[in-house]
Amino acid sequence: MFTGIIESKGSIERRTPQGPGLQLAVRSPDIAADAEIGDSIANNGCCLTVVAIEDELLSFEAGEETLKCTNLGQLQEGDPVNLERSLQLGSRLGGHWVSGHVDAVGTLHERFDDDDWSKFWFQVPHVLTRQMACKGSIAVDGVSLTLVDVEEERFSVALIPHTLKMTTLGHYKVGAPVNIETDLLAKYVERQLHNHDNEDELPPSAD
Repeated sequence: MFTGIIESKGSIERRTPQGPGLQLAVRSPDIAADAEIGDSIANNGCCLTVVAIEDELLSFEAGEETLKCTNLGQLQEGDPVNLERSLQLGSRLGGHWVSGHVDAVGTLHERFDDDDWSKFWFQVPHVLTRQMACKGSIAVDGVSLTLVDVEEERFSVALIPHTLKMTTLGHYKVGAPVNIETDLLAKYVERQLHNHDNEDELPPSAD
């Protein structure tokens, strides 16, 4: 589990094809300093396992399904990446519960900058907006954000200067692909509503 509070903005040092997958070597001096093999670290919101450590480099393996469902396969050498270590018991929960399992890849649809502040609109599949509500939580490339507006196939967030500086979001231009994970609680609520609707459609019991 994660919180969506980014600890480090690392950079892609190497990308090495491995069969249908890919190994990513990410430079992050502060995270690598006390990381261990087997640690779970979110890369742009996607939970990956540390498979090797070389000085300031952390290596991760992304399988075919991960590359298909996230933006990790599109990262090139030199690109920035949001990093967060898994939540420890007793730690403060500064953002919201983030599982590290990406639901879909969205697209930065519009960007409005006002001095050091910004408002972003992201386009996503309609199935995801059903799990969103104004003032609710959303994870975009692993960053915990508050939803401002929610439409049928897009949503907006307001970004403060600190978020733009400390995460990859400040670098993004219109058209950039982003990993989206909706709120866990919203998923359970939608599931319960779906089950309730299906129960209403069941034929009467023969008893």
